[in-house]
Amino acid sequence: MESPPRDSEEYSSAEKVALGALKLSTGRIFTILQRASSLSAPWTAAKNTALSTSRGKLLRGETKVLAAMKKGKSKAPKDKGQSHDEPAVLETEDLDRRFAGGRDPDTISLASVTAVTTNVSNKRSKPDIKMEPGAGRPMDFQVSVTVIEARQLVGLNMDPVVCVEIGDDKKYTSMKESTNCPYYNEYFVFDFHVPPDLMFDKILKVSVIHSKNLLRSGTLVGTFKMDVGTVYSQPEHNFYHKWAILLDPEDITAGCKGYVKCDVAVVAKGDNIKTPHKSTETDEDDIEGNLLLPEGVPMERQWARYYVKIYRAEGLPKMNASLMANVKKAIIGENKDLLDPYVQVLFAGQKGKTTVQKSNYEPIWNEQVVFTEMFPPLCKRMKVQIRDSDKVNDVAIGTHFIDLRNIANDGDKGFLPTLGPAWVNMYGSTRNFSLMDEYQDLNEGLGEGVSFRARLLISLAVEILDTGSPDIVTSTEVQVEGVPKIAENATGKVEEFLLFGSFLEATMLDRKIGDKPINFEVTIGYYGNELDGVIKPKSRNKKKRGGDSDEEETDLIQGSSDEEMEDNGDLVSVATTPPMKPLITDRNYFHLPYFERKPCIYIRSWWQDQRRRLYNSNIIDNIADKLEEGLNDVQEVIKTEKAYPERRLRGVLEELSIGCSMFLNLANKDQNQAGKTKLDRERLKFCMRELETMGQQAKTIRSQVKKNTVKDKIKLVQNFLQKLRFLAVEPQHSVPDIYIWMLSNNKRIAYAQVPSKDILYSPVEEEKGKDCAKVKTIFLKLPGKKSFGPAGWTVQAKTEMYLWLGLSRQRRDFLSGLPNGFEEAKVSTGPGMQAAPPISLIYTMKQVFQLRVHMYQARSLFAADSSGLSDPFARVFFSTHSQVTEVLNETLCPTWDQLLVFDNVELYGEACELRDDPPIIVIEIYDQDAVGKAEFMGRTFAKPITKMSDEYYGPPRFPPQLEYYQIYRGNCTAGEMLAAFELLQIGPGGKTELPPIDGPTELDRGPILPVPMGIRPVLSKYRIEVLFWGLRDLKRVNLAQVDRPRVDIECAGKGVQSALIQNYKKNPNFGTLVKWFEVDLPENELLHPPLNIRVVDCRAFGRYTLVGSNAVSTLRRFIYRPTDKHANNYSHNEEIICNAEPEPPVKKMETVVKLDSASDAVIKVDMPDDDKTGKGKKKKGKGGEVEEEEVDESMLDWWSKYFASIETLKEVLKAQEAALAEAERDEDADQPTEGGGNNTTMITVYNRELDHEFDGFEDWLHSFNLYRGKGGDDDDQNMPDEDRLVGKFKGSMCIYKVPMSDEMSRETGADSNMGMFQNIPQNNPLNILIRVYVVRATDLHPADINGKADPYVAIKLGKSEIKDKENYISKQLNPVFGKSFDIEATFPMDSTLTVSIYDWDLVGTDDLIGETKIDLENRYYSKHRATCGLASTYSLYGYNVWRDPMKPTQILSKLCKDGKLDGPHFGPGGRVKVANRVYFGPTEIEDENGLKKQSDEHLALTVLKHWEDMPRAGCKLVPEHVETRPLLNPDKPGIEQGRIEMWVDMFPKEMAAPGPALDISPRKPKKFELRVIIWNTDEVVLEDDDIFTGEKSSDIFVRGWLKGQQEDKQDTDVHYHSLTGEGNFNWRYVYPFDYLMAEEKIVISKKESMFAWDETEYKIPPRLNIQVWDADHFSADDFLGAIELDLNRFVRGAKTAKQCTLDMVENEQDMPMVSIFKQKRIKGWWPFLARDENDEIEITGKVEAELHLVSGEEAEKSPVGEGRNEPEPMEKPNRPDIAMLWFLMPLKAIRHLVCNQYKWLVIKIVIALLLLAMLGLFLYSMPGYMVKKMLGV
Repeated sequence: MESPPRDSEEYSSAEKVALGALKLSTGRIFTILQRASSLSAPWTAAKNTALSTSRGKLLRGETKVLAAMKKGKSKAPKDKGQSHDEPAVLETEDLDRRFAGGRDPDTISLASVTAVTTNVSNKRSKPDIKMEPGAGRPMDFQVSVTVIEARQLVGLNMDPVVCVEIGDDKKYTSMKESTNCPYYNEYFVFDFHVPPDLMFDKILKVSVIHSKNLLRSGTLVGTFKMDVGTVYSQPEHNFYHKWAILLDPEDITAGCKGYVKCDVAVVAKGDNIKTPHKSTETDEDDIEGNLLLPEGVPMERQWARYYVKIYRAEGLPKMNASLMANVKKAIIGENKDLLDPYVQVLFAGQKGKTTVQKSNYEPIWNEQVVFTEMFPPLCKRMKVQIRDSDKVNDVAIGTHFIDLRNIANDGDKGFLPTLGPAWVNMYGSTRNFSLMDEYQDLNEGLGEGVSFRARLLISLAVEILDTGSPDIVTSTEVQVEGVPKIAENATGKVEEFLLFGSFLEATMLDRKIGDKPINFEVTIGYYGNELDGVIKPKSRNKKKRGGDSDEEETDLIQGSSDEEMEDNGDLVSVATTPPMKPLITDRNYFHLPYFERKPCIYIRSWWQDQRRRLYNSNIIDNIADKLEEGLNDVQEVIKTEKAYPERRLRGVLEELSIGCSMFLNLANKDQNQAGKTKLDRERLKFCMRELETMGQQAKTIRSQVKKNTVKDKIKLVQNFLQKLRFLAVEPQHSVPDIYIWMLSNNKRIAYAQVPSKDILYSPVEEEKGKDCAKVKTIFLKLPGKKSFGPAGWTVQAKTEMYLWLGLSRQRRDFLSGLPNGFEEAKVSTGPGMQAAPPISLIYTMKQVFQLRVHMYQARSLFAADSSGLSDPFARVFFSTHSQVTEVLNETLCPTWDQLLVFDNVELYGEACELRDDPPIIVIEIYDQDAVGKAEFMGRTFAKPITKMSDEYYGPPRFPPQLEYYQIYRGNCTAGEMLAAFELLQIGPGGKTELPPIDGPTELDRGPILPVPMGIRPVLSKYRIEVLFWGLRDLKRVNLAQVDRPRVDIECAGKGVQSALIQNYKKNPNFGTLVKWFEVDLPENELLHPPLNIRVVDCRAFGRYTLVGSNAVSTLRRFIYRPTDKHANNYSHNEEIICNAEPEPPVKKMETVVKLDSASDAVIKVDMPDDDKTGKGKKKKGKGGEVEEEEVDESMLDWWSKYFASIETLKEVLKAQEAALAEAERDEDADQPTEGGGNNTTMITVYNRELDHEFDGFEDWLHSFNLYRGKGGDDDDQNMPDEDRLVGKFKGSMCIYKVPMSDEMSRETGADSNMGMFQNIPQNNPLNILIRVYVVRATDLHPADINGKADPYVAIKLGKSEIKDKENYISKQLNPVFGKSFDIEATFPMDSTLTVSIYDWDLVGTDDLIGETKIDLENRYYSKHRATCGLASTYSLYGYNVWRDPMKPTQILSKLCKDGKLDGPHFGPGGRVKVANRVYFGPTEIEDENGLKKQSDEHLALTVLKHWEDMPRAGCKLVPEHVETRPLLNPDKPGIEQGRIEMWVDMFPKEMAAPGPALDISPRKPKKFELRVIIWNTDEVVLEDDDIFTGEKSSDIFVRGWLKGQQEDKQDTDVHYHSLTGEGNFNWRYVYPFDYLMAEEKIVISKKESMFAWDETEYKIPPRLNIQVWDADHFSADDFLGAIELDLNRFVRGAKTAKQCTLDMVENEQDMPMVSIFKQKRIKGWWPFLARDENDEIEITGKVEAELHLVSGEEAEKSPVGEGRNEPEPMEKPNRPDIAMLWFLMPLKAIRHLVCNQYKWLVIKIVIALLLLAMLGLFLYSMPGYMVKKMLGV
């Protein structure tokens, strides 16, 4: 069934012909093309021949050489003849021959060939080789969080604590008192050992809590949350110096509650982290620009509601069916469904649950769970879980993750997350219930599910909240509400699907299963599972039998062929194959006897028809697969160094753009609108847009592909591939996946999962699943955790299976893809049963073949024995046959050179189909053990090249070429195998017609046949010279020390032995340096066999013990290639003038770098040469005044240089990042460059190891690690196991063809014993002084319970060890050591330097935090001259003094002599000539006394700095540097425990002694005293009401402290009863402090607690806090406002109180800033600030203050008193005496009291008194009056 041809206009005429010729196999077209001669002839010839030879039956199928198999996936074979599914790679000769018309080959499109090879349908699909599931296996993770500081916290006068929480682990910082911007700089580390999915879903929460202590939990200010996965998906897996926004979860209308600045990094085992250089922080005050948010998330996030609607579930498995049900039935007498399901949704650390539906297998909830969370959320996945409610513990039934990235798009035309209503399928453990479910983890969503569990109807919508609206619910609590019922057809019309499958072969059944009868079961959702009993949804059967479907079917029957007719639903499903007893294949495997009769299964099932989703996904997957295959091809072409990779890439891009336009035509054409959701529509629009732009970009890139840009363009195209894979994921499921289980004796053994989309049928070829109607090789694996590790690597069963899934009414084609030549066998024929699918296929056609397997060699195999070697043999399986190669003992690189012949292999089907699509061959490699079973070492697949009996055995297809196949062991690569496979049909004439097997006969190997001549590689004679230098760090073998080792080198059966080392302890170097041997190697370098290095120890009585071995898998780097005389400007006659001062890499005009220790000097980094000392430099202050700056060279020290260099490094890195972003070029962004121009003071700071920058210093001396012991079965076998390392062999090789060319023999030079290794130093013992400088360590892993460590340095070299234990640094994770250590060493005995950092403990032993190892020997002998770094300038004295005992001129002369260069010739006028290059430079030098004298040193240094430009001998010399090395701990392999900055100098003893070590001791902080005078306050808010006078007033006092020293806070006296907010104080605060100028930090040493053993040093920024308070006598004082001034950068105070406004704080950036360290004295008005009820900042007062900074010495000379005390007392303030006011003016006071304050009270009292008086009078006069009345007087 061919794919529909494209419109003919799309093709060039040549392509049309090619398409016409499609019916021919490519191989044949190629041969025809090659025979034809001229440009026009070939195509017509091709066409005619094609038409004449085309057979009656279409030849289907091209071989797909298994992509996963080849190294770098698949490649077109070299002979171009093998039929191939991917576009062929044209080699130049072919092209030239074919297009003899002389067109530029670059313009020829590869599409002409592409068309021929890709559109041929294919009956087999690729098997996936990686067997082991990656998910679900626990790994080591380390999350480190540094909380630096918090700012703008909302609240008054708080005592904040920061809490960092990951999952259930919480850690707290210390508490800072009364501040809204606390500074912490505390580092926390969390260690986890969990599966990655679980890790990345953990929520990282940073919250600030106010006034927490032992007794109370404190109040929450705000929190920030993000999932760990978001951090891990950042570049470098970290956020560095970013601000997290705090929000209040209780009140979403409140807005931002403050910011916390932190670093967050997530490291998995084996990740190497690049952290930016830790240094002084200056530029991060811009909070808005550095928020802790991933790229692409807007700064302003809004609150949103996430509505997850949960409608109903079906297909739930039976729970506790057997045991409990019977008990209950006995007791209660009724049989209820024993399942109480509810749904739980987890998102962003919150959890919502629906109600529980009691006893229900088809629960209907109709509820929605509502989350309130920021949008976009920083948590990627939502977890939806059906759980069974139980009194004891609830268990998960199934889990589904909704990845928000797949259901939303943040582009301009993007859409909010939306989903459904749609069914999601859940997979998990097997459906049969057992009380102890061993696969329960699978139901929690860990690992790959092994069976269908349930499907759940859900939808998700997001609504952005308007937090301003008044009726909004402010809390973020999860709510659960009811929702209306959903319409039946909302998710699409229910259709009947048919799944048909046929087992063509079942082989490689693991013998462990036993020989009970075996059968296979296929299930789709809850259909087909007969073993566990299934509750089918009741609703389905109604539909199935119901009236509405009848009409539809009658229509169908009338309009359909008899094949489509069916007897309305009487068709039963057949889901299992009949059980069969397995037959023995060999020692390890069985096979099932499916010979002529192939069992079939078919299942009818009913699902909503949502095929369109899967079709679109398939089209995209299809494009992506082609693209991936094409890219692998291009990479293979580049790797094998074939010609014209750019043409192949152009073909790939053309295909991509055609594929994209195809998608646009197909994707939008579906009329069926039932069940289309919003997400379907949005995704369609999104995919169409993306693919349209991708198609256009592909065209553009195609036109730009040139030979030199191929690699860059491949990177861009790989981005396309990632995007396509992302787009292909369909978040809304429809038809569940298919599971195939192998049952033995009705026990479930092994399974395979087949995604339904991969086998879904569509009449349109592009929409079909990639395995639909094809024969697929499926490997079954063990379920759950059993499949981890070695158990999961053995194949449980290999099936060749044909699968087809489609609507029942489309089933006319369901057998179309099977190999032809069968008859159908049906169930006993009843009425209407002829329409039923067959239950088995009976093959009448079979072909007989001979398979020849040419096993040549393998390399880099897995070490399976304790010796570190293996005894490998290969076992080859084809169909039901298997054979083994011979066992080769003790090697990881076996050369079997063996031909295995499989005779009489019977394959079923038509001959021509088998020719193009033979079954695959499985090759497994085992290690033979003397006792017990052979151990599995890896597996690979291959496809043979097939020859039919009527074909000619000859070029271009035969004989086949050897190719490399990648061997996998689990998910890891485990070597590669070089082999070729051919399948030859045995015709009617029997075997006599087969090509003869002609091998070299002189090898007497008995029955073992060698690989025949035409296939084995062409050999030539090579000579391998080996340089034996020495052995290092050998560990004990079997408890005995190695004493007399020897090295054996072997390659391709020949070898050489080194001299014996007589006493390894005394001298581990070899006596004879160079030996050589000759060997026959293949001409093709890619086929070179590996070279084996083995070290044996010669013990007494002639015994030999293997110490360790190493296989050098690629020899290419050792092949000698004569230097090109014309390269490198190597001509003697002309002089090349080299400009000695290149432009500095970063324009340093703007950067101002602190370079001072004590002075306040600021030096511009680019200083002109004549102004070396910078005396009298003018610097423009930011305020605009010109300030005089004095620089005193004597004040500078090494640290000045260091800090300046770090600034430069940061600048360089920034500049490079910018350049990278602009140009997308792939330069190494880590190359720190020399500091600007000829600046006096620069060192190179490398932010990784020095070895990394100089290729491990292996320029001529290579280190080969020696391994011993079994390979690790950990996940990362790709990392060689540290524990297996037993030592190193140092040496090198040189390989060249013999006889040598004249030119080479000339170069071999003088000493013939040394061969190619001329000019190599002697390897006699050397005495050397090693000087190790340790600058500092950063981010150490905490070692103590308090989350800190007490680090000190330990250095070990050979037998000497220095432990600097007494100088430990207390409670510090970023210690500055600043120490140098001298150690004397003797090479070669002491060549590995170990620098460790230990944690000091008062009791018990000290713990190792981490260590780093440095190979000093390679550094010493390297031509990069790593003994002592070259300083950037030469000076005789001062902080920058020349450290090397050799002067630059001496170094230069030596280098010239060693490199045989002419020179150096110093000429007049500051010029020097070396070889043919001339340099210019200064020639004067100044000594300590300031006298200038002539010297050539500067000139020589200039040449040395440009030594890499020298012809032939040039290379980069190591500059003066600091390297940053990761610290590792053997207990936690692969995870960095911190970093150390250091460098090493080496001085040979026989030369002049070096000077004293540089002083790099940490700078001592300088003593300062800050004197603050509070003169007055004004406009302070009035808090109190006066009792007597009733006026608003405040009793003001001012409190101040220097940040971090709250205990020394100082208060002024109280200004009572201020009525206007004015206060007069004249009060002085005095704050002495220690300050580090370079780091701009105050240093405080204090005990952490009363129990602390010693003081801890803290570094905090210098910030002055001033607060204004209202004093109260009886209650607590009221806080009114505060201002915090950063003494380095704060706003200049206003001249008057009136000018002091809120602008001074809000528009800080526009205000003139000052530093007290420069100004020394500043006076002015500053505002006090506080937040009102609405969180707005308001001014609550103003203060007039004067700041005066004096140094410690000045403070001692002229002391002042605190407050108003002596010495230099302040005068008393002139306060208006209003305290006793009411004594002095009683009338005024009374008037105030009566008239103002108590007016109404007085009136009320007067009225009450009058009334009382009246009542009294009435009572008084009443009796008399009454008597009068009565008596009538």
